Amino acid sequence: MLAMDQGVVEDWLSEYKTLPDSAVSTYAASLKDKGVLVPALYKVIRENYSDFLEPVCHQLFEFYRSGEPQLQRFTLQFLPELLWSLLSVSAARDPHTSGCIEALLLGIYNLEIVDKDGQSKILSFTIPSLSKPSVYHEPSAIGSIALTEGALANHGLSRVVYSGPHLQRESFTAQNRFDVLTFLLLCYNAALSYMTATSLQSVCQLSSRVCICGYPRQQIRRYKGISTRLTVTSEFLVQLITGIHYALCNGEVELGSKALDDVLYRAQLELFPEALLVGNAIKSSLHGAALKSNNKEGARSIQVEITPTTSRISRNAVTSLSIRGHRWKRHESQEVSVDSDAAVGGVAIPEISVTGVSGERMANGDSLRPRPDGRSQPDGDPLGASSEVSVDLRGQEVRRQKSVRRMVENEGSGSASTGRSQY
Repeated sequence: MLAMDQGVVEDWLSEYKTLPDSAVSTYAASLKDKGVLVPALYKVIRENYSDFLEPVCHQLFEFYRSGEPQLQRFTLQFLPELLWSLLSVSAARDPHTSGCIEALLLGIYNLEIVDKDGQSKILSFTIPSLSKPSVYHEPSAIGSIALTEGALANHGLSRVVYSGPHLQRESFTAQNRFDVLTFLLLCYNAALSYMTATSLQSVCQLSSRVCICGYPRQQIRRYKGISTRLTVTSEFLVQLITGIHYALCNGEVELGSKALDDVLYRAQLELFPEALLVGNAIKSSLHGAALKSNNKEGARSIQVEITPTTSRISRNAVTSLSIRGHRWKRHESQEVSVDSDAAVGGVAIPEISVTGVSGERMANGDSLRPRPDGRSQPDGDPLGASSEVSVDLRGQEVRRQKSVRRMVENEGSGSASTGRSQY
């Protein structure tokens, strides 16, 4: 650690202790203007054997215990780096160098699980419903929903998931370590919009290191840190994915993409369905999206697609009556197309009806007229004779049949059939 960084940290440690209570808010607002302070504190946290580590952790806990929101956010921005320092030291089995970090993390955890009166908090999460609008959809754009008995029973009801109460912890153990760390990441994700670009990069680095250490992908990433496999839980990976998603949409495209791939890699190895579901959903939503790497300034947000105001789905309910009407319309349109094809030279041929005979309509537009033997014969049959059409002055159509077959049958069908049989 450079001497200049040591001087910056020493001034920061001594400055807060001399502040009166009335000047805390002004001091908290001025911390964002100290550009050299945050990198110096990151160096202290990464050096586990630094002499400034214990006073820095104590000062960060004082910031968080003060209740000032800006001071609490200042402490939370170092949370990913603190988590990695704790996990790496635990993997190296050297707990004596992480005592102050454990005390800081446990202090933040115990402060967050209780309210101002010291009662245990119970966190509630409302599951989105399609019947109520959100940033992802509008009920009016979905169309009418059938009013069934089940839909009426569930109308207006919201499903709420509760988390808590959480137990206070006095030390880290193998059983409660990831319960505490997962809750701390939940608190960190609640303040993601206030985090700096350095903190978002730290989240991505934490995710990659935790997921690939001790696995073959560590050689691909060329990470030369610890090579011990770290135990993780599905809930812990889900909280990491939440931070990665925000970092992806706010300038950290390269680091965020690698971190998301590493988390999915570890989730596949561990067969964690929750992490796979959330991670693949985010990856699919970002596929083909234009994420700009230079979007590091200005307002921070997560990109979502707002449903347009115009409805894409017909609001008319599909019933048996509408289906029947649709079939009739389609049948009529087919008949119109057949009649239009029958027009020659721009003059429509009038419909011809056989006198005294009711024929059946075929698919190609021909009519079937009965034969004497009871069978039907199409008008276009080559065995049938030609017909002449004449239209009288009154507009009535008369069709005269001059069929050789009809003439033979009129004169005597019996003799004709006999002659054929004899031949």
